[in-house]
Amino acid sequence: MQLQVARVGKPHGIRGEVTVQVLTDAPEDRFVPGTAFVVEPAKAGPLTIKSARWNKDILLLGFEEVADRNRAEELRGARLFVETEELEDNDEEGWYEHELVGLEARVGTQVVGRVKALNTMPAQDLLVIEDQDGKEILIPFVEEIVPEVNTEEGYIVLTPPTGLFELNTDEGVAGDAE
Repeated sequence: MQLQVARVGKPHGIRGEVTVQVLTDAPEDRFVPGTAFVVEPAKAGPLTIKSARWNKDILLLGFEEVADRNRAEELRGARLFVETEELEDNDEEGWYEHELVGLEARVGTQVVGRVKALNTMPAQDLLVIEDQDGKEILIPFVEEIVPEVNTEEGYIVLTPPTGLFELNTDEGVAGDAE
């Protein structure tokens, strides 16, 4: 399986560098010279990093296969992927969004919804659960509330504190609580 780690933006300069939107929390590990990416659309790749540098908050990549600005322009919007099998050896704890989306969300044995997304936030990650009525519920992705993730059998177990589901519905969230 593949994991998207970046999306190519506009060309930078005349030597074939491009800006990229970084979609990984470990850019220093993913964007090193010699790293090869699977590219969508496939006709744009594969691509191998020749150089990686930061210009303020923007990552600039140069690829061995891209010699000039015209070729860099052709890459605009392309998506860069790595094989997740390569990552699994390095990441003993944690899950990628594609592994979680679609899993049943259970409280005990009762199905209360499905995982719709994983929002990666600075303080903690949030699972977006779509309940049986189609409403989205945000669940802190911490072990105390999500003690079990079983990707093989297709479910997660939730132990939500009292009121968590009500707080997240349209009727809830009355104001800021500290």
